[in-house]
Amino acid sequence: MYDPYDHAETLGIEVVHRRIRTANGLWFPEHNMIVIREGMKAVWDRSTLAHEIAHAALGHCDDRPKHEVMADRYAAENLIDVSELHEVRRWAPDSARLAHELGVTTRLLRVWLNVHQIAS
Repeated sequence: MYDPYDHAETLGIEVVHRRIRTANGLWFPEHNMIVIREGMKAVWDRSTLAHEIAHAALGHCDDRPKHEVMADRYAAENLIDVSELHEVRRWAPDSARLAHELGVTTRLLRVWLNVHQIAS
């Protein structure tokens, strides 16, 4: 199972939790640091960190819309295990429950399903 905290550590990225108002997470390439909004539920924390790691791994230095889409795709691919998704889809009644069981946001689930052209 993908752990974004382990991934950040492997990449040498410092992860800190702070009060921020403008976003759930921010990537600061000049400091090799990701700031995550403190107090979020675990699923949001994990999904946000995976998204911000994507910006780092993909070499993004700004938040233009194209980069946001790319970061969501990268995060979804890392966070969602295809075999687990197929197993849970057998009994999960809707995408909200499926996302909950997979430990991702519904947004990242929709991104993954869209990329793989699977109806939700």
